[in-house]
Amino acid sequence: MIKNYLTLAFVISTLFGLKAQEKQFKVHTIAFYNVENFYDTINDPKTNDEEWVYTAKNFRKKVNNLAKVISLIGTDENPNSPTVIGLAEIENRRVLEALVKDPQLASKDYGIVQFDSPDRRGIDTALLYQKKHFKPTSFINIPLYIYDDFAKPDSKKAAVASLDKVDSEDNSETDNESDRIYTRDQLLVTGLLDGEEVSFIVNHWPSRRGGEAASSHLREAAAALNVKTIDSLYKINPDLKLITMGDLNDGPYNKSIKKVLGAKGKKEDVKAHGMFNPMEQMSKDGVGTLAYRDAWDLFDQIILTEPLIRKDYTTYRYWKGGVFKKPYLLQSSGQYKGYPNRNWNGDIGYSDHLPVYVYLIKQK
Repeated sequence: MIKNYLTLAFVISTLFGLKAQEKQFKVHTIAFYNVENFYDTINDPKTNDEEWVYTAKNFRKKVNNLAKVISLIGTDENPNSPTVIGLAEIENRRVLEALVKDPQLASKDYGIVQFDSPDRRGIDTALLYQKKHFKPTSFINIPLYIYDDFAKPDSKKAAVASLDKVDSEDNSETDNESDRIYTRDQLLVTGLLDGEEVSFIVNHWPSRRGGEAASSHLREAAAALNVKTIDSLYKINPDLKLITMGDLNDGPYNKSIKKVLGAKGKKEDVKAHGMFNPMEQMSKDGVGTLAYRDAWDLFDQIILTEPLIRKDYTTYRYWKGGVFKKPYLLQSSGQYKGYPNRNWNGDIGYSDHLPVYVYLIKQK
């Protein structure tokens, strides 16, 4: 832990000038990672998981790969692995238990918060946390009720949508009778980070099936559910420190995030009860977490409430963030050279997304 203080104190001194050279800071890495189809070796008859069931060998390789990544996220500035990490596209608690027991992560003693969601593919969100630093005090899964205007077979829009799917992740979600889309719940966890209350929402918003414009209202509904949750928490705690993170299937510039969630890309534009999105400037700089048709986008985001960006560091505040992009996480050859090194043609890679992270710091 002392090493954490000294390393960060040196870095911060270069930012804040000579007066900061004698100050030491605690640091925690908060991360999010869409781990892409992290299934187990069992075919679950209750979900549509047949396509992704792993062999025992491939499952072990997937676990090993993901553990390697998680153990290293943010370690360029902080020698400790993420204190808290949100995950998307995990099948169940069993895969998480295998993950946290991997030798690369076992010493971190990660706890698990996970609920089964109604997603038809059986994928959920989850939160891992280092027990010595973060102690959950409450957690709940919040369902997202959304309906598909394009689901009916006689709909002309449905015919167009079937020809214009951006990805296939939600192709089995719609209930043909009710038109409800059974998507991922939003996971809300509140706890004490070294004694300070911090809340987290882990998201995996509806995909862009049918195209960005045709499906935008689904992600706007997901953002509105975030707003409702955050507003209710603000009524309890006007100094709410909350981080909402996830694969939002929208960029920082889209309506769901800019208009509905109201996230700002500059700290000075964030007002009381507002939200700051450090990923907006990264996106403008051309940084991305996933590639499609030779273009990068930044769908994986970490967004913070205003109390986390205040200027004093007597309590935990946001310092900076980034995308964890290492050479081994990218395809090194072939048609998709430079794309994320995902599961492909039977080969077990890492994920089709890159992880994102932020640092929270506090003056010691």
